[in-house]
Amino acid sequence: MHLAAAAAALDGSSDVPTSGPAKKRGSYNCGRCGLPKKGHVCSYGRGGDGVSSPVTAVPPRSDHRLRRALSFEEEVADTTLAYAQSEMVEESEAVVQIGVGEGLPESCLAEVLRRLPPKELMGASLVCRGWRECVRRVWISAEEIRVRVSQIRFVGSVLHKCADLARLSLMMESNADSTVLACVAFSCPNLEYLEISLARDVVNRITGDELCRFVNEKRSLSSLKVEGCCNLGFLNISSSSLSTLWLSDLYCISKTVVNCPNLKELSLDFSRQENDSTDLVNMMDCLVRGCPRLIKIHIASLRLCNDAVHALADANLRGLRMLSLVLGSRITDAAVAAIVTGCANLELLDLSGSSISDNGVRMICNGFPRTMTRLLLALCPNLSSSGIQFAMAQLPLLVLMDCGMTLYDPCSEDQDLQDSRTQAAGTTELGNYQHLAAKKPNSIHQKLIIKHERLKKLSLWGCSGLEALYLNCPELDDLNLKSCINLHPERLLLQCPILKNVHVSGCQDMLIRTIRNQAWILMYLVAETS
Repeated sequence: MHLAAAAAALDGSSDVPTSGPAKKRGSYNCGRCGLPKKGHVCSYGRGGDGVSSPVTAVPPRSDHRLRRALSFEEEVADTTLAYAQSEMVEESEAVVQIGVGEGLPESCLAEVLRRLPPKELMGASLVCRGWRECVRRVWISAEEIRVRVSQIRFVGSVLHKCADLARLSLMMESNADSTVLACVAFSCPNLEYLEISLARDVVNRITGDELCRFVNEKRSLSSLKVEGCCNLGFLNISSSSLSTLWLSDLYCISKTVVNCPNLKELSLDFSRQENDSTDLVNMMDCLVRGCPRLIKIHIASLRLCNDAVHALADANLRGLRMLSLVLGSRITDAAVAAIVTGCANLELLDLSGSSISDNGVRMICNGFPRTMTRLLLALCPNLSSSGIQFAMAQLPLLVLMDCGMTLYDPCSEDQDLQDSRTQAAGTTELGNYQHLAAKKPNSIHQKLIIKHERLKKLSLWGCSGLEALYLNCPELDDLNLKSCINLHPERLLLQCPILKNVHVSGCQDMLIRTIRNQAWILMYLVAETS
């Protein structure tokens, strides 16, 4: 009975007797064109020879592969070569319906879906069977995922689908713990890059034992970046594959053992709390002995001192190119001498927040005249305009110079300036900085005369003691004069023909108009000469 009914349905007849109520077949598709059958008049007519003659070609649905193959077989007789190739493509790649009478190959739709965030991608898999298959292909082929995580179980539901995942970035919107690392370790065996960042008011509860075990067991991991590491307690990392390690918000690290022979980039950012008991001298000694190939080092801590710098410099890291030691108010010219002796090929040096003087700047210029390209000396109250001008004259390869709040007027009452300084270094360091700036003679009424052929970026933010500025820098395109409240418009001269960005928030209105006028004149002159 069922075979007879099926044969009758194919022939278009309905004379076969049936017993019982008619079976409800629900929504199904046309056997000729693939469109929904209900209320549909097929555009494929019947010729006299019983062969379907297409009027308008409509891409079939992705879940009817047999009917697509049959439709192509009916058309092979006309152009054998062209349709034989099409048949081969269709058998290897399905066409997915994306609308009434419209379709795309799976590879094209997968390329579109690949640009969706993970949550939207999971929703797209619910559209139909063809879309679900495309989404599955996207998950399998995914090499990098960036996702915001509001619930930890979402991490496991996504990662188990990504067998080839190599790069993972998680923005945690809920508290993070060892469950996150467990999901990543189980679902991503070939992971090379992991970044865990935190949204506001989110706590990272991962301990040092859990993080170190994860790194030591991940043989393919080459880059690790984790925020909010206030609960680690200690570091015991041993990895031959790790090349980049970023840890922020560190606090009270009692023990440090790092054995990463291929580590090239290290960033340790400590919390701004005064009762931090981390022994930075011992930490520096352990780091340089276990990581001999370091190229970039960034340490931000209020406990940085000359002894810690000496421990770093004594390792003779000849491959070191970038050194950033930030917020160490106890770093003086003696530390600069150690850096010049132990790090001969530095290209970037950041001693922002230190207590170096103009003599320290002279040592920097004498030690790195042919390599230094970026020098950052913001929040250094013992520097004067003479030291800055000397650095500009003696470092011909310099492309970036940051002297923010170095020429500081302690009598300034600019609230934005105070907020910027507090955010950068904390309340305690702000008090120390203001105390040192108040004792420095001639902290106001200073002028800068800078002539440099290669300088591209100059930052003088918060230099409230700066009164006059003369710049002759043909390559300068970015100038930061934010909160330079005592800079006189009549004593400003900019000879920078390609200057594009000038930051002037917090400046006098007259100064802003003067900068705008000089910039327009320079642009007009450049246009005329070209």
